[in-house]
Amino acid sequence: MSGTDDAREIPPVVVEVVRGAPTEEELAAAIVVVSEEYAREVAGATAPEDAVRSRWELHARGLREPLNRAAGWNGFTG
Repeated sequence: MSGTDDAREIPPVVVEVVRGAPTEEELAAAIVVVSEEYAREVAGATAPEDAVRSRWELHARGLREPLNRAAGWNGFTG
């Protein structure tokens, strides 16, 4: 992966062996498995495309001022 081809470069893997003494092959296999799964997770973690807005949503105007909940059903506090 080069920086020009992929904007999301995967950071290098840091491994800390807490217990035992894995061989170089075992450590390499673990790094490959974890790296592949991380790359798969990063590839799947994309934001969804903006949903198409319905004609009602495009037509309806937003509130011009915050809703006054004290006004009740009549719409005024008078």
